[in-house]
Amino acid sequence: MAFLTKKKIVLAVGLLVIGGGAAAYFSRNKAPVVEPPRFRTAAADTGNITQTVTATGTINPVALINIGSQVSGTVSELKADFNDHVTKGQVLLKLDPTIFNAQIRQADAQLASARASLKLAQATHQRNQSLLTQNYISPLALDQSKREVDVAQANIQLAQAQLARVQADLDNSVIRSPIDGVIIKRTIDLGQTVAASFTTPQLFQIARDLTKMQIDTSVSEADVGSLKEGQQARFVVDAYPDKEFNARMRQFRLAANVLNNVVTYNVVLDVDNKDELLKPGMTAQVRLLVGNRQNVLRVPTAALRFRLSDEEIEKQKKLAEAAAGKSASASAAASAATATEAPQEDDASFRTKADLARTFRIYTLDAKNQPKALDVNIGLSNFRYTEVVSGDLKKGDKVITRAIGNDKEGGM
Repeated sequence: MAFLTKKKIVLAVGLLVIGGGAAAYFSRNKAPVVEPPRFRTAAADTGNITQTVTATGTINPVALINIGSQVSGTVSELKADFNDHVTKGQVLLKLDPTIFNAQIRQADAQLASARASLKLAQATHQRNQSLLTQNYISPLALDQSKREVDVAQANIQLAQAQLARVQADLDNSVIRSPIDGVIIKRTIDLGQTVAASFTTPQLFQIARDLTKMQIDTSVSEADVGSLKEGQQARFVVDAYPDKEFNARMRQFRLAANVLNNVVTYNVVLDVDNKDELLKPGMTAQVRLLVGNRQNVLRVPTAALRFRLSDEEIEKQKKLAEAAAGKSASASAAASAATATEAPQEDDASFRTKADLARTFRIYTLDAKNQPKALDVNIGLSNFRYTEVVSGDLKKGDKVITRAIGNDKEGGM
């Protein structure tokens, strides 16, 4: 029994020794605790940057003619329909000519009556001239007969003008195309009455040439400073979401449009529509090319929007205090605050608006993966990249784009 007890004691001691050695081994080889990354970064690189101005517009024909009627009447013949190709002078519709023909006959009768009155007045005037030489009538009677001749001549001119007017109404009852083009709209039907008493009714809408189209867009006042005639543009329409079309800026119109205190300007772009895929009235999402830089230093645009949170600034202060020691904690905290989120100098009155608008503060990671503030001047910018014109940033430096674990960019 004593032998078994000693054996158990030796075995227990051995297990303790083995366990202690294993614990010491694993404690020596245990990997150090690595702080999880707090920021998402991207390296500054060189590449191309394209700046565009976006706008929404409507595709329209270059020349769009509204065809109306100067006279009223009932449509008796309809000779054109939607999508018909018409030529200049081609008959589109005719109004019932019954009333116009009656007016012409009436004007002819009035003209004939005026001519008969002129003959009678001229004969009377000639007789009065003979009677005056024989002293049978007074000079006043001769003057009155002369007046009757003049009135009859004026009545003839009046009747001729009336006849010309009703003849013009008859001619206008036949509606013809003023240009070569395509009918894209028709608002009249056979048998319908056209009333042109107060306003000219719109009967047809004709596009001159659908192979040449234009886009009428509205551009914000903030973007008009970079627009120039002849600039290239690309656009898409909902009908062909996988296809991009080319356009060119033709005109910037000076008349401003103000809606809800928002100022916009009309910009017209020319479009080649030789395949006639684009239809009048389509909505175009336009991108105007206003700037292009080749092989420049650039950073993600998100880096310009990143800002350290209050918690991160406080953490940087504590790390600086721990690194500097108790004796220099105050000075280290002050330097950390300056290095992380130093306030910008209030020198706006002595700096140009261009400098203020193009200067941004970004953050890089130092050798200890701690954020470091850096001021840079930027150039072209789009939703993805921004050009860095000047500053201490170098190619390959990691810039912070957002804080990890926060829903809002920059931890704010």
